[in-house]
Amino acid sequence: MDLINSVLNLVVPPASLVMLAFAWPALSFINVCEWVYNTLYSENMEDKVVIITGASSGIGEQIAYEYAKKKAKLVLVARRENRLRGIGENARLLGAKHVMIMAADVVKLDDCMRFVTETVNYHGHVDHLVNTASLGHTFYFEEAIDTSVFPALVDINFWGNVYPTYVALPFLRESNGRVIVNASAENWLPLPRMSLYAAAKAALINFYETLRFEVKEVGITIATHGLIGSEMTRGKFMLEDGAEMQWKEEREVHVTGGQVEEFARLMVEGACRGDAYVKYPSWYDIFLLYRVFAPSVLGWTFRLLLSSNGARRSTSLIGTSRPLLESSSPPKHLSGGPRLPATTGRPILEAGSPPKLLTGGGSPPNFLLTGGSFTFSHQHNPHQHQQKME
Repeated sequence: MDLINSVLNLVVPPASLVMLAFAWPALSFINVCEWVYNTLYSENMEDKVVIITGASSGIGEQIAYEYAKKKAKLVLVARRENRLRGIGENARLLGAKHVMIMAADVVKLDDCMRFVTETVNYHGHVDHLVNTASLGHTFYFEEAIDTSVFPALVDINFWGNVYPTYVALPFLRESNGRVIVNASAENWLPLPRMSLYAAAKAALINFYETLRFEVKEVGITIATHGLIGSEMTRGKFMLEDGAEMQWKEEREVHVTGGQVEEFARLMVEGACRGDAYVKYPSWYDIFLLYRVFAPSVLGWTFRLLLSSNGARRSTSLIGTSRPLLESSSPPKHLSGGPRLPATTGRPILEAGSPPKLLTGGGSPPNFLLTGGSFTFSHQHNPHQHQQKME
């Protein structure tokens, strides 16, 4: 058996490349024909119900606007309801038939059950679930002193996508709906200073690739992007004024530029066509070939890029006992002050409520935008009395 494997190791890689080279024109033609057909018979999103997590800014916000242009009924979910109000009004002006706003934390299973249940109770069904929750970092692994940031990264990037999917899956089965995932090329492209982020995204991709075979009634679109806008050049971890400890997620970092809007447009169009993958930019895929067939070349390239920048220096303030915010108040440090609880990733069916994470204060109110009226409730319970403002 060892001899057979040794022979296959030498023969299969080059033979596969040769076969792929000869088959490439035919495969490209088939892909083009499939794209044209799916575009002509794209899903009509008018009056369809779409839940978008992490919709408070960035990619999630732009995705909400793209669905609004298609006259869908939107359910916008994020932790900060004050940012969702303006986004919901913009979406309504762009053509959304109905906009519901709910403040929730996607790393809490109870919150996910609440916003999915309220959506189904109001609309009767769910057609698309768009997961855009993501938390990035730009520090070298050994720079982190406060290890409580590690489970926080895994919670947002993995469980923050898995929990909403788990809760919404039965309803998506009934409507033959679709799950759209905002991933990243870093799940297989080994970029420096993104070790934990890349690991969480790799786990996320493998989860949805497996789920694709388990639930054939529900479509899954995996969207991967490289560095777009300014999201990776801005700080991801920030302390909020007046808060004991708050994180600012990638979805809540103000990201502007045509690349973000273009990626959001491609995601929505790809989901409506039923595409399994959306890639922006697509030329990143070439690095996958290098990783499989010539990993040393990819490694040399990154080492050369790193060495050309001179001596390595600290690129993140997280866990380095340095102030995170420049202000007139005394500098805040991660060491010596309050820290996030050191929680761990938990199984999806665990007894009791999931541990609290990434929250500060009580439960935020729900908001609902419909036509010309604006209603709000100070409690999460949908059966509570609601007040109405014209």
